[in-house]
This record gives sequence, C-alpha cells and structure tokens, in this order.
Amino acid sequence: MRWTSELEGKDKLNIVVGVLVTALTIGAMFLKFSPLETLEAKLFDYRMEIRGKMEVPGKIVIAAIDEKSIEKLGRWPWGRDRIAELVRKLDKDGAAVIMMDFIFSEHGKNDKSLAAAVGDASDVILPLAFTLGPGRDEKPPPDIVEAAFRSIEDKDRFAEYPPVHARNVLAPVPLLASEAMALGHINMLADRDGTLRWETGAIEYDGYLFPSIDIQTAAFYLGVPRDRVVMKAAEGILLGNKRYIPTNKWGQMLINYYGGEHTFPYVSVADILDGSANPAVFRGKIVLVGASAKGIFDLRVTPFSAEMPGVEKHANVIASILENRFIRQAAPITNVLVLLLTGVIFSAVLSFSMRWYKDVGAVSITAIFLFLLLFSGYLLLVQKGLWMNITYPSVNIALILVAVTSYNYAVEEKFARTIRAMFSSYVTEGVVNELIRNPGMARLGGDRREVTVLFSDVRNFTTFSERHEPEEVVAVLNEYLGEMTATVLKWEGTLDKFIGDAILAFWGAPLKQENHAELAVKCALDMIGTLKKLQNKWESEGKAAFDIGIGINTGEVIVGNIGAEGKKMDYTVIGDHVNLGSRIESLTRKYDRHILITEFTLEKIREAVEKSLIGHVAVTGLEKVIVKGKEKPVGVYEIAALDPGAESCIIDCSAENVVHMKEK
Repeated sequence: MRWTSELEGKDKLNIVVGVLVTALTIGAMFLKFSPLETLEAKLFDYRMEIRGKMEVPGKIVIAAIDEKSIEKLGRWPWGRDRIAELVRKLDKDGAAVIMMDFIFSEHGKNDKSLAAAVGDASDVILPLAFTLGPGRDEKPPPDIVEAAFRSIEDKDRFAEYPPVHARNVLAPVPLLASEAMALGHINMLADRDGTLRWETGAIEYDGYLFPSIDIQTAAFYLGVPRDRVVMKAAEGILLGNKRYIPTNKWGQMLINYYGGEHTFPYVSVADILDGSANPAVFRGKIVLVGASAKGIFDLRVTPFSAEMPGVEKHANVIASILENRFIRQAAPITNVLVLLLTGVIFSAVLSFSMRWYKDVGAVSITAIFLFLLLFSGYLLLVQKGLWMNITYPSVNIALILVAVTSYNYAVEEKFARTIRAMFSSYVTEGVVNELIRNPGMARLGGDRREVTVLFSDVRNFTTFSERHEPEEVVAVLNEYLGEMTATVLKWEGTLDKFIGDAILAFWGAPLKQENHAELAVKCALDMIGTLKKLQNKWESEGKAAFDIGIGINTGEVIVGNIGAEGKKMDYTVIGDHVNLGSRIESLTRKYDRHILITEFTLEKIREAVEKSLIGHVAVTGLEKVIVKGKEKPVGVYEIAALDPGAESCIIDCSAENVVHMKEK
C-alpha cells in the first residue's frame, strides 16, 4: 500500500538526506566556513597535545636573555659591547651558527666593536622584520638584497598564489648587516585565534623574496650555498640536495612543535658571560640568542603553550628542518573525498541501524564513526605527519544524524497517525504502540497468517427488533456491543467489524500471538459471563434480554488492509477458515449451545485444557459436520465453563457420526 511503500522507501530517502547534507558541507568546505576552520585548527592543536613531546635533536641550544641575566647584567636592551662579548664567547666555545633574535636597527656607540665580533665569528645570522600589508614606503636597503632567494622556480604561479607582501623593512644597520653571514626575517603570523601554527617561509618585498631566519640558519648549518636555496612557487623550498621543505601554496610551512616552552635546552646568557656555562654545550651547535624573560614580552601562543618565547619557536622550526620532520596538509581533493565517502557510508549504515536498532543504534553508530574519524586523523598526524581535516567530516556526521533523525521522526509521526487511525478501533492501545515501534510486525499489504477467528451473533435478533421500540433496541444493542468490544480488547483480540448485531474478531494478527486460539476461547467464555451479567441487569431494569451464540475456528487466512485505496479500507481477514468460523457460529442455534469450536481450534488448545490453563471447562464433541460448500467433515465441539474445582475434560467426536449441513 502507499504508506507501506513510503515506510519501505524510507531507507533510500535517509541516504538521499545524508548525501544532500554532505553536499552542503562540501560547499561550506570550499567557502572555508570560518567557525569550522577555527574548530579544525583547535582540533589540530589537541592532536599535537595528545601526541606529546618529541625528543629534540642535540644540535640546538638557546642562549636565553632570562630573568637571571637581566638581574645580573641590567635591564634590556644591553649595550653593543656586551652583545659583542657574547658573540666572541660563543664563537670561542665552538658554536657552529649563532642566530640573533633581535634587531640592531639603530646606530649605537659600539657598532664597530659588534661588527668586528660578527665578522670575526663568520657564523652569525641577523634578523629582518618586515612591516606587512599592501603598498610600499621605500626601496629595500642595498645591504639586505643579498639575503633574498637567488633561485625561484615557477614564478608565474605567484600570480595565482601571491606570497605574503611587505611594504617596509626594519633591518640591521648597514655596518652590521654587511658583516653578518646571512639575514632572514623573523616575522611571525598567528592564525585568527592568536595561535602560531605556520612559519612564513618567504616574504615578498619590492619584487624580492626573503626567506625566514630559520631557513637561513638551517641551510647554513647544513652547508647549503645561498644559490642552492631554491623557492619552488606554491610548493616548497629546496635546500640543495639536503632537504625539501613542504609549504602551502603561499609559501608557509606548518610548525612541527616538539613540545611546550623549555623543551629545548636553555643556557642563561649570564652564565655564558661569567664563564660558568660548560663550553662543550655549544661546540658544533646552533646557538639561538633570544629573550625568554617575560618582561621583554617576546612570547607566543602555540598548540603546546600560551607563553612560548619566540626564540624557541625558531628552535622548533630549525629542528624540524634538520630532522626532516614536517607536517603537511592533506590536499583539498583528499579532504573532499574523505568528507564525501564518510558522509555516504555513514548515511547508509545509519539508515540500516535506525531501521533495526532504532535510536540506540543511531547513537552508537555515530559514536563509532566519530571515534574512527578522530582516531584516524590523530594517527595520520603522528605516524605520517599528515594534517587531514576531520572537522568537516565530523560535523557532517553530526548534521546527518540530526537531519536523518528529524526526517525519520516526521515520517514515523505520519506512520504513527496512519497506524492509530487504522488500528485504534480494532486493537488495544498497547498493540497500537507496539505496531508503531515495530512496523515490520504488521505487513498490511496482505499476508498469510494462522489466526483464530471468533464470530458472535445475537439469536433471533430480527424477532427481538420487531417486538421492541427502535430506541430501546439501539440502546440495548449499543450497551451489549460496548461490553463485548471491551471483552475482546481485554483478551488482546483484534476487533474486525460489527455486522449488524454480529461481531467478528480474530487473534494472531496484526501482532503474532503464539497462543491465539487459547486467547480466543478465553474471550468467548468471558463474553458469555459478561452477557449473563447484562441479562440480569436488563431484567432488573424491566428490559428484554437476548442470548448469543459464538463460533470459533483456527486456520490459515489472508490478513491485510483490504478495500478501495484512498476511499475505504479495512484491516480484516478473508479465506475458507473465516467462512468456516461463520458456519460454526450458525450451528450454535441448531445445537442450542453458546460456544462452538472446530477440531482445528481444539488441537491448538488441547494441552491447555488438559492442564486447566483455560479454566475449568468441558469440551464435548458433538458431531462431524460437512458444512455447505465443503467436502470434508469438521469436528464440532461445545466448550462450556464448569463450576470451580471441577476437573476439565475433553470428549472427542465420534468418527462415525457425520452430518451434512445444507443451510448456510
């Protein structure tokens, strides 16, 4: 039937709903929906935190301008002569590279002393700081042009993916810049949430492309000449044949943090200058000179820390280059495919789980998918250094759950209204609710089912009607039918219909009932008991009373919603065994018995009668009867209640006593 087809097609529509939600989420991914982008960045941070600290290479030391140094040597900034002394001390102790994380942008009275120290060491790298943004205020100083990339591949790609642009530069005074081994920028660009996750590998200024100080330091330490440091536009940076640094299309590399602050070894500048630091600590190492004292305010927010000194950020970047430990973002097409596949697969599995396991299954499946997705994202980051976007697929799964659940509730509410409209007059509220919870238990398009049918009819109702006023007949009949209906529903029967004064009920559908014959017989006995009470009541009220006969039969029938679709439909039973039940009821007049059952019903309740599970009853075989339209005889039995304490008994029909019934 139409609504049954809708219910069966719900699974396909669930998948369609899931695919539509996935398509919308893919659109949000292409548009880079800001809240989800921020959430993904935070999830990246959590993955890094869960991964924990990594062992740092023993090649980098931080010479820290810390609280101890400021206490002993005075407030920052110090004179150039003290910095010159530090450079000489580190060079004497065998430092392979000395990188300064502060800029000497103004002339000082000891510039020559510092320049001499830098020149003598021949391993000092000094920083540049760019003012970023559109436009340009002035030409770059000639001293810094030498620091730009000398080799750039695929420059045309910059038109589509322009690198970070600067409009001004803060550079060391020319005397110092000319003596430095190399120059590199120290600009740090935090994400919208203030967290520093990317190293800006190159900044464009006046047509030149300047590498970061970390790339310059790593290249110098690895012995890569300047002309072998190659910028591959929109791809990465090549350090000769030593290292390849993957970047995004705008020349930025993800920072693979080794941990929080003080993950790398720190040595106080005060200890270096007073000679208490072990010289072996610096021999052959990269020494990064920078501030760690909180009062100097060179602190950064990272995935591991809210207060990492900027100089240690440099240490993390340099270490990852030296050890070839990079994190790459998954390609956009990869993220889209993951989103699409997880969305489609989840929609199909969710639909199946909701069909068979309802809401509990839906929640469980969603939890499993989310766990697998989050765990996969974590493993890819830790094992492969791949940052796969898991926010959009995760949010997509949650949205699919909400959308599909909402859709299902709408469909099920419609289905529930249909079930209630169809069955509320037939069966108890409990059965209706069970059908709503388990729609598969009632296949309404027509199903073969073994049931027990009960026909009840008022004897001589025509004569009764002729002798009484119509109002009295209707009042008594309504009272009778109301009590009989309540009795049928009490014994979990399905009330099929009223045929004038007759009642048709059955057991075993729409819900299957293993004891359907037993329930029908109990109902019939109860109906006779209820009738006797009604008769006493009517007589006490001076009203005329009537009697009834009940016929019961058990067998396979067609049960379903039958009629004109969209106009008049009834949930009913049809078939030979239904007709036989009607014939048996008509025999109650011939034998003058209240309840007659067939041999088919008896076989279903025989054990229950023998064990007195139906009550104290007597089952008496009357005759083998061949009813009109049949060829084989059917045993007809009376069943009647006995007094309490009496022993139940069964007397079978005589096989020789066969009667042909010609009347209907």
